[in-house]
Amino acid sequence: MKAARFHGRGDVRVDDVPEPATRAGTVKVEVEWGGICGTDLHEYLEGPIFAPTPEAPHPLTGESYPLTLGHEFAGVVAELGEGVDDLAVGDRVVVEPYLVCGRCDACTQGRYNVCATLGFVGLSGAGGGFSQYVVAERRWIHPLGELGTDVGALVEPLAVAYHAVRLSGAQPRHSALVFGAGPIGLVTTASLKAVGVEEVIVVEPAAVRKQKAGVAGADHVLDPREVDVVEAVQEITSGRGADVSFECAGIDQVLATAIRSTRAGGTCVNVAIWGHEATVQMNDLVFREVNVLGSLAYCGDHPATIALVRDGKVDPFQFITGRIGLDDIVEQGFRELIDNKEENVKVLVSPTL
Repeated sequence: MKAARFHGRGDVRVDDVPEPATRAGTVKVEVEWGGICGTDLHEYLEGPIFAPTPEAPHPLTGESYPLTLGHEFAGVVAELGEGVDDLAVGDRVVVEPYLVCGRCDACTQGRYNVCATLGFVGLSGAGGGFSQYVVAERRWIHPLGELGTDVGALVEPLAVAYHAVRLSGAQPRHSALVFGAGPIGLVTTASLKAVGVEEVIVVEPAAVRKQKAGVAGADHVLDPREVDVVEAVQEITSGRGADVSFECAGIDQVLATAIRSTRAGGTCVNVAIWGHEATVQMNDLVFREVNVLGSLAYCGDHPATIALVRDGKVDPFQFITGRIGLDDIVEQGFRELIDNKEENVKVLVSPTL
């Protein structure tokens, strides 16, 4: 079968690889759609970052690059492994793309998303969604019901946002502040509105992304080049500040502004993955008792995320800005997202186009 594989920095190729075999307790999924994530782009431009190297194979898979990319994907059940009797061939499903040990302290707490040896299908081995078939343990397979698999490919990034919103403790009466209207900022905005938050403020300088923020549900969109964000948030919130804020950019100044814009006793959630050590003015936290909370991926959030989409509380189609075949993944996928990032949110890839 064909698969898009990471061979090293700037080197993603469509190769012929063996079809994975179904094992007891697993499900073989025929992939119909997979989304290109910012993590895939960072791997392409700067990697290996998450991809294990030949010198340090992943501890759970024993694999290193070259490996198949793709961790946001959905498809139909193609084959059931021994012992799996609660699904049927042809069911539409999305795969929660985790590899976890099940033994470390985090796993025994139920926080498997911060497993000590955490890995991701599509980044750490065990196949990936930019291929025709993926085999995964039954526990990671989530039925989509009547939802299409193109929508299913959006469940993973939406689950990232839903997890962050859930951890924040955001309530309908709250004001929420989102920094960045890139893919994660946009799905965070949509998730906040989906759970009923009445007032969502987005901070974004790029014109196209500001427009997308409004479509995603932002009630106010602030351009940091035109206004003092802290003062503007104070004015919008009658001098209180945002009850919850979300840093989705991984930039020191943005984090500082997010903390200063958060209400006394409020919570600032860091959703971004940082490429450098962050600088934080601790007194900004101490003097107003602001909580800073890290949020990584998702943990038990897929069923609720699917329900939000199924119930019409989130419109995932607004985030799909392109659909391509696997053979075009580099030029029309990776390069398009890198060179025209303001215009694009999510490019979907089909192994069968």
